Amino acid sequence: MTKADEKTKKICVQQIGSGIGCEKSQVLSLKALGLGKIGKKTVLQDNGCTRGLIRKVSHLVKVGDANE
Repeated sequence: MTKADEKTKKICVQQIGSGIGCEKSQVLSLKALGLGKIGKKTVLQDNGCTRGLIRKVSHLVKVGDANE
């Protein structure tokens, strides 16, 4: 994969679980991903920072390719 491909690669993140009862850092991670309500979707760049946030709340989100 070239650097140009990394810049244009996008992923779609959808919230499938509630942040109620979760740690504050997990709720803040959802907000940083642009989520907050179940069913909301956002399209983000696929990079290390985004992947780290997704890993933190992996039980609350579903990740797919933005082109699908």
